[in-house]
Amino acid sequence: MHRDDNPLKPDLDLLIYNGTVICMDAGDTRIEAGAVAVTGDTITAVGPRGAFDPGGAKRCIDARGGLILPGLINTHTHAAMALFRGLADDLPLMTWLNDHIFPAEARLTREMVGIGTRLACAEMIRSGTTCFCDMYLYEEAVAEAARACGMRAVVGEVLYDFPSPNYGPIEKGFEYTVRMFERWAGDPLIRIAVEPHSPYLCAPALLEQADRLARDHHAPLVIHLSETRHEVDQIKAAYGTTPVAHLDRLGLLGPHVVACHAVVLTPEDIDLLTRHDVKVSHNPESNMKLASGIAPVPELLAAGVCVGLGTDGCASNNTLDLFTEMDMAAKLQKVRRLDPAVMDAATVLRMATTDAARVLGLGRLIGSLEVGKKADLIVVDTAKPHLTPMYDPVSHLVYAVRGSDVRHSVIDGRVVMEERALQTIEEAGLLADVRQQAAVIAR
Repeated sequence: MHRDDNPLKPDLDLLIYNGTVICMDAGDTRIEAGAVAVTGDTITAVGPRGAFDPGGAKRCIDARGGLILPGLINTHTHAAMALFRGLADDLPLMTWLNDHIFPAEARLTREMVGIGTRLACAEMIRSGTTCFCDMYLYEEAVAEAARACGMRAVVGEVLYDFPSPNYGPIEKGFEYTVRMFERWAGDPLIRIAVEPHSPYLCAPALLEQADRLARDHHAPLVIHLSETRHEVDQIKAAYGTTPVAHLDRLGLLGPHVVACHAVVLTPEDIDLLTRHDVKVSHNPESNMKLASGIAPVPELLAAGVCVGLGTDGCASNNTLDLFTEMDMAAKLQKVRRLDPAVMDAATVLRMATTDAARVLGLGRLIGSLEVGKKADLIVVDTAKPHLTPMYDPVSHLVYAVRGSDVRHSVIDGRVVMEERALQTIEEAGLLADVRQQAAVIAR
């Protein structure tokens, strides 16, 4: 049931009404001229507009005939890399990393990461993303910035064999991660993950210790996996097998693992991911820009692997707009398979909502508009030439909507953007801070 028996409760805090509600529930429910009621941080009723009296709510948002849907979920980001947007383009992955990104990151400070994350949060909120999963340096600053911006986030400090500019040697990295678990335990918006960078930058002992820590805390283990042919060749040379099989030999594969990219996969790799219920974060635009390849997403989905959508960082994508990512994810596979029916719009929209929530272990909380779930939702303005006429709203959401069409954003029951105006971020001051930091990075 989407509508309870008495939706107009006296403690109703927010009513979003007068729009087509795209629930993204198991029944793919759509309610034309519908409404969503929120009490505190929770959805308390979803139903036809006529069942609700706007006067019965403390605050109302008129969707004006637009689309009301769950907030989009970005399953893989390096948020603070918004500061590096355009710093180094048109380069192979390893050249990009070793000659440009790693040297720039060596100069990062905690303050810079906080500013970069706030910039990313502003962009994500403006383009309809309400939750993101982040891997980067100084992740305490990422968690603090996301919390201050009112964004839901899964965050984890990147772990690798060489010393980090944040914590130094790897043993300090594990201590840092444990402290994050302790500090953010029970927070309504922030969850902690364990995040070893990749098999090629993490020794087996590091990977095994990371996995134990993740399992002990019932947390996600997020890792770049099989992103490029070079990575696969490197792991085969070192360990005699593919990166996926390497993790399997180490006993790491499981339903808590989020494999980011998963581009270069064998049929045996896909079988391992399926059998161990590993989740995958698909990042098509970053993979295209770095010429990493095209992930076999239709094959993963056919095998039963849960795949969510991600953008990666702005240095390898240049945008955090999940609407453009959805459009690209769908069309890229159609070209690869020479099949216009593959990766239909409904499938891709799930990859940015319900399936993305499952990837991050948040499926019981977010990803769909259902009674009892957290109130993370957005309103898309459809009164625009490029969205008129609208025969199928799901098709429009994947192929025609842009991030700039999002009019309102609500996270955990809090309105964080209203009529395109950010409510939790002072934008002018933020942009001034970013320009100041960019002058330092460009030296």
